[in-house]
Amino acid sequence: MSPFAILTLIVIYFGILFVISHFMSKNNSGNDAFFKANKNSKWYLVAFGMIGTALSGVTFISVPGEVGNPDLQFKYFQFVLGNAIGFIIVATVLLPLYYRMNLTSIYGYIEQRLGKTSYKTAASIFLISRTIGSAFRLYLVVIVLQRYVFDYYGIPFTVTVFLSLLLIFAYTYKGGLKTIIITDTLQTFFLVSSVFLTIFFICKSLDLSIFHAFETVKESQYSKIFFFDDYLKGNYFWKQIFGGIFVTIAMVGLDQDLMQKNLSCANIGEAQKNMFTFTGIFVIINIFFLSVGALLYMYGEKNGISVPMVDDVARTDFLFPEIALKSLGLIPAVVFLLGLTAATFATTDSALTALTTSFCIDFLGMEKNENINNPNIVRTRHLVHIGFSFLMFLVIVFFNTVNDASVVKMIFKIASYTYGPLLGLYAFGLFMKTKTVNDKLVPFICLISPAICYFISTHSSEWLGGYTIAEELIIINGLITFIGLLFISKPATGETRF
Repeated sequence: MSPFAILTLIVIYFGILFVISHFMSKNNSGNDAFFKANKNSKWYLVAFGMIGTALSGVTFISVPGEVGNPDLQFKYFQFVLGNAIGFIIVATVLLPLYYRMNLTSIYGYIEQRLGKTSYKTAASIFLISRTIGSAFRLYLVVIVLQRYVFDYYGIPFTVTVFLSLLLIFAYTYKGGLKTIIITDTLQTFFLVSSVFLTIFFICKSLDLSIFHAFETVKESQYSKIFFFDDYLKGNYFWKQIFGGIFVTIAMVGLDQDLMQKNLSCANIGEAQKNMFTFTGIFVIINIFFLSVGALLYMYGEKNGISVPMVDDVARTDFLFPEIALKSLGLIPAVVFLLGLTAATFATTDSALTALTTSFCIDFLGMEKNENINNPNIVRTRHLVHIGFSFLMFLVIVFFNTVNDASVVKMIFKIASYTYGPLLGLYAFGLFMKTKTVNDKLVPFICLISPAICYFISTHSSEWLGGYTIAEELIIINGLITFIGLLFISKPATGETRF
């Protein structure tokens, strides 16, 4: 597929998003629509659209690529099963709490339960983590677009990033969540369709029927799901299950981005229906993602296509685009590009909206204003949205300037550590009903905990006889925070309401 054809497809794709944005924001450009989608979102649209948000462009290209590693194969599905349990806990424990308190920003719980400093700390953790995390995800996908499209035209990486974020800003700044509920539904449709159609086209190239293909995948060297043989390794079953549970609770249930869509449903019943439906779809779609990975490696073996090398390093995350854009033909290339674009922008547009919401509610106190749709307040929200778009641009450009994959991944990993303190804060609030904390000391606990975890993680193999800490690190992080909060706790004046 030629770079011109890819560019044309991207332009058409964004044209569709702009048309949707125009109609959705025509009479819904106020802050109520931006923050809460007027509290009348259809649960089935939210459930389907959340797939696109949960499955980023990194998942789209990285999960299939990892299947070729003998130590990984379908290992990721263990983590997905843990995710599913985590989603159910979020739906039955956290969502009812948020609805009972009628929250727009979920960090309002911390303010009422632990105090203002704790509240600002929790919101700051989200802002830092989500900015770095979303920038990292967009960065990895923009690299792919740069390699296969924009380098051909001599367009610099910074211009590619700037245009990507400008386009996202343009179709979200008016309608916000109201627009995103619809655009993410469309983008998820493209994402899911691309997975199924990719399987179809690869099967066709390998002369396999769909049913025979899954049997072939099952019998292949790539399809091992459950790893019980070595508890020291990161792929061990129970590590993945418990890691999946707690990562989901922290990075979904305690994340403004994912929860904001759920809170736009009319009531708790609809929000829970949305979460349960989403969970089922999420598990199924990941089976297909992993199957795509196995089929890609089988296709590569048959056609002499190896994993692409970048700076003498094998990049498994480039295998999918390499085959889809150069080997399968025009229609499969279009399908892949639509899926990759959808996965990337569904994640980023949602993140920018959530970052803007959190800052406006948690730091500017917009919700406390009697008329939240006042034109001056709406104008301030526009400026905040511009600010976060520019901040994300700077972070991505920094990642590219560093140009060291290990350093960039380390920054992303450090950012992900910050969700552990959120887990500890909410656990303390929910389980220690008769205690509160010395509010002023909470930021120190939330800084110390990730630092201790980083130290433990880098030395665990040496200290624990080869034991590798994997996804269970977030549990340790949350536990250290919880213990730290106990040290600075004091009796509450009475048992708390929440």
